[in-house]
Parts: sequence; C-alpha cells; structure tokens
Amino acid sequence: MTAGGSGAITTRLFAPERGPRPQRPYASGGEVPHTPLRPMWCCRADGQPWPCGQARLLLRVEYDGNLPGLSIYLAGLMYDAMRDLYHLNPHDTPEPTTLFTRFIAWTRRQPA
Repeated sequence: MTAGGSGAITTRLFAPERGPRPQRPYASGGEVPHTPLRPMWCCRADGQPWPCGQARLLLRVEYDGNLPGLSIYLAGLMYDAMRDLYHLNPHDTPEPTTLFTRFIAWTRRQPA
C-alpha cells in the first residue's frame, strides 16, 4: 500500500490516542482509591509507585479469571506513564524494562 497513491511507502506513524482512564481499582467505602496520581504515577492513597501492592491485589480481584484483560488494561496505562514521565523529566525517565516489570510482569500466572 502506498501513501497518497504516489508509489512511495511511508514510514510515518500516527501517534496513538490516550489510553484508558485509570479508574481502577475501584474504591471501597469512603477510602481514597489506589489509583495513579498523574503525571507522577504514584498511588493516591499511599504515595508508592503505582500500581502499589494494594492496587495489585485489588486489580487481581477485579480481573479474576481475566488476566489477558488485566494485562491489556495495564499496557495502555504503561504507555501513558511512559509519555507522562518522559514529559516530566526526559533525562531521568525509567527504562522501558523497569516500567514493564512495574506495570505488567506481575500479572503473569505463577507456576504451580
């Protein structure tokens, strides 16, 4: 397929749209939800890097039986975190492997 019918293949990619809104895990009762505080991506409730331990537990319960759905949700948020953290400080952005471990690696099934 060519761009504009000119016969040349384009390498220009369009920037993806913003990912899902980080509204999960849902808050229970009157507690502050363990959702990310953007653009720093720390937990609103405890100030830890998001997803914090409590957010991980709550997300596991919310997505019980749907680990692919959880991974997809978190991959979208990881993309947003990469962009936000880069714009905050391009010289001190976490490595992609660090963000992958923080956002997605923990969702994998553990060997029995």
